[in-house]
Order: sequence, then C-alpha cells, then structure tokens
Amino acid sequence: MHYTRLGRTALKISRLCVGTVNFGGRVDEEDGHRILDRALDLGLNFVDTANMYGWRVHKGYTEETIGRWFAKDPSCRDRTVLATKVGNEMSGAPNQSGLSARHIVASCEASLRRLQTDRIDLFQLHHVDRTAPWDEIWQALDLLVSQGKVLYVGSSNFAGWHVAMAQEAAGRRHFLGLVSEQCAYNLVTRLPELELIPAARAYGMAVLPWSPLHGGLLGGVLAKLREGSAVKSAQGRAVPALEEHRGRIEAYEELCRELGEHPAQVGLAWVLSRPGVTAPVIGPRSVEQLDSAVAALDLTLPHDALARLDALFPGPRAEAPEAWITT
Repeated sequence: MHYTRLGRTALKISRLCVGTVNFGGRVDEEDGHRILDRALDLGLNFVDTANMYGWRVHKGYTEETIGRWFAKDPSCRDRTVLATKVGNEMSGAPNQSGLSARHIVASCEASLRRLQTDRIDLFQLHHVDRTAPWDEIWQALDLLVSQGKVLYVGSSNFAGWHVAMAQEAAGRRHFLGLVSEQCAYNLVTRLPELELIPAARAYGMAVLPWSPLHGGLLGGVLAKLREGSAVKSAQGRAVPALEEHRGRIEAYEELCRELGEHPAQVGLAWVLSRPGVTAPVIGPRSVEQLDSAVAALDLTLPHDALARLDALFPGPRAEAPEAWITT
C-alpha cells in the first residue's frame, strides 16, 4: 500500500481514503462492514465520514454503523485514521447546525458516542459558516484538542480565501490550524486548481478530493447505461450532468479503450497524479469497487494520455479569456 503524510503533520495515511457517504440507503450495514474489513486488509487506513451521513435512514446512521464495526473488533480502531465532519444541519433546532462553539462541542460529543470511540483523528469543518467568528471556532476546537477528543482539524468545501482566513486566525492563537481540505476535484471539476489547491499547498495542508469520478460520470457511465448496470450515475444530478458533458465523456471513454484501462481507474489515476493531491476520497458500494479503486494506485498514465485528457477537460487557467489579463 502507498502511504503519505497528512499535510505538514507526521500522521501517515493511505493514498486512498475510504469514504462512507453511501453507507445507509445504498450500502447496508453488513456490506459496509465488509468494505471496511477489506480496506484494512488492503492497507487502507484512512476512513472518512460525517455526522449527517446516513440521512436516507437517519442522520448519524453512518457513524453508528462505523461504531458497531469498531465494537466488533476494537483493534480496528487503532488501525484506522478516523475522520468525521461537523457543520451541516442535524435537526431543525436553532443550534443544531453551523460552527458555533456550542454546536462544534456538542457535535463532537455526539459523534464520539455514535462512533464508540474516545477520539476523532481528523475533525473537519463541513462548510464555511460566515456567521461564526474564527476566534469562536478555534476556541471550541482548541478545547476539544486539549481534552484529547480531537487530534487534527481539517476543512471541507472551503474557498482559498476561507483557508487563508482560518490559518491566519489559528496562527494568532499559536494553534496548529487546518491540516487538510476536502474538496470536489476531478477532470470535470478543476476550479480548485485556480486558488484553493495553491492556498492549501502554501499552508502545508493535505488535499483530499471528494467525488474524484464526478458522481460516476468518469467511471464508464455510457458503457454502464448500455448494459443497464448504472446505479448512481443514472439518477439525480448525474443525469443532467451527463447530458451537459456527453460529448466529452464519449471521447474520454474512447481514450480509455485505447489505453486498455477501465475509465474509473483512469479518472482516479489522473486525480492521484495532480500536484498537491494527498488522498482522493472514494465511495465504494461494494468490495469489488474498492479493489478496482486500489488498482488505480499502480496506474501511471503516459504523458500523451495526460495531454489528451487536458485537452478534453481543460483546467480553469486554460479557459481564462485574454480580456482578464491586464497590464
């Protein structure tokens, strides 16, 4: 297994992170435990969840599922770098969302109970809360770190400017600050290259891309639709996204056929190859999907293929109009 450090910290994580957003509704508990068991067998030691995951059953269900997995074999907890999140709405009550000190501390305590553990390795702020001052946020997180309930703090879905504000505020408190940012990043969604990834690299933060296959669009969706085997990519927001990008997806799948590689592995290998990327967050719905993702770790795309992918899915700088450039 390939390992790297979580940003500027000394913590070692696998180069793939097992995301659990599908646990509950798309993946039942038994299959979820099988996926987690297989991940540890393969050497994947990084597991990501969130307090509100499992909402198809009830919010918190996914953390409960992971907690019951730890309870079956407590040794799994010490072998796992566990990440969860805070910030999304947990109920309609006025203080059950956002990043107030009260909600951060209460959410951490609730996550610890559901996960059946005494600490969270990476506690991530799920979204920016523009109403919460950074001094308030860091005060709450400093408390949790001093109590040993949280070891590291990360962000998710932040902009580059938000990262800078958070880090400067943490620096004034002599606090370690953010060590990672989890963002949507893939061949189709390359906007983070403009400011977010440079900001993360400047502050020594790990970059943890979620949706590395753009909701399944880069996982061979057209072939799956022809076979009738498409699941996630045949429903919800994936449908209009496919229509918007169909021409490029057709060319992409043709390129993958020329390479003799599965589209899902090509898309994941591309993300893994990008400067600043630490560990993509995958969301396997089966052990077979997990095994396929791990195979991408050993796939090195040739330079001409990378150039063709850039031409198919140009980054934000390539698309910037000349009118934006001033003298």
